[in-house]
Amino acid sequence: MAAPATGEGSLLAMIVDADTATGLLLTGVGQVDIRKRANFLIVDDKTSQARIEEAFKEFTSREDVAVLLINQVIAGMIRHLLDAYNKPVPAILEIPSKDAPYDPSQDSVLQRVRFMFGES
Repeated sequence: MAAPATGEGSLLAMIVDADTATGLLLTGVGQVDIRKRANFLIVDDKTSQARIEEAFKEFTSREDVAVLLINQVIAGMIRHLLDAYNKPVPAILEIPSKDAPYDPSQDSVLQRVRFMFGES
């Protein structure tokens, strides 16, 4: 993946719950560009599946995004998109949330890695 034309480097995007977003935004991960495009979507009970799918498609097609973090619970809502996604960049990382621990059996990327190495 080439760096963005501005030479500023690549971004970490996220589709996460409010608690995860708060922690990551406090570390300086969040960005809103001149066109008011954010590199994050904060998901709550009112966020529609269609909006989550739209954000996933946007973040995975942006050239300035290198990694997309997504809470595993939210990833489960759009599992069909994650299973169909096959590009190396941006890399998709499923992370736990405060209310739901990480379950490796649900992580589609981990399942692909295990398959490549002949593990079940």
